[in-house]
Amino acid sequence: MKSVILKNGIEICLKTATKDDAQSIIDFYNFIGGETDFLSFGKNEFPRCLNEEENSIDVTNKEANSIMLMAIEGREIAGIVTINSSQKPRFKHVGVLGIGIKQSFCGLGLGNVLMDEVINWAKNNGITKKITLITRIDNLNAIKLYKNKGFKVEGTFEKENLVKDIYYDSLYMSLIF
Repeated sequence: MKSVILKNGIEICLKTATKDDAQSIIDFYNFIGGETDFLSFGKNEFPRCLNEEENSIDVTNKEANSIMLMAIEGREIAGIVTINSSQKPRFKHVGVLGIGIKQSFCGLGLGNVLMDEVINWAKNNGITKKITLITRIDNLNAIKLYKNKGFKVEGTFEKENLVKDIYYDSLYMSLIF
């Protein structure tokens, strides 16, 4: 486990998720789904049950090119960053990034910390050569973070998201190293 201090002085511990974290992860995702419309799910819409999440964590931990990293404050999950990668030989080098942070921890540098950690991990795992992500075109804070970390826009998906009867475009971004 690694500890970091956020801008407000709060200490955060970073750890790789284990099967024991599965219910907390489900609860975290269901909660943050209600805090923002930028995720692919809303409040209480995270699609996995406990057994499915435990299996997903187990599979992720067995893959040298996939990771789920949690930021913990006390007993509370503050944020999660993931890289999920194909095990097919032609695509093993590409990781798909996902990141979610509780609103109460936004603006404190946690996004930077999680992105730095996962990018470092990817650069050093001996497999990953490209990280991709998809984000809504109006998710300006996230896009700024991704660009600051070296991600470039590769394309736009038109009307990719439908939230509250409004269609939104999405950006496909990548970091190649």
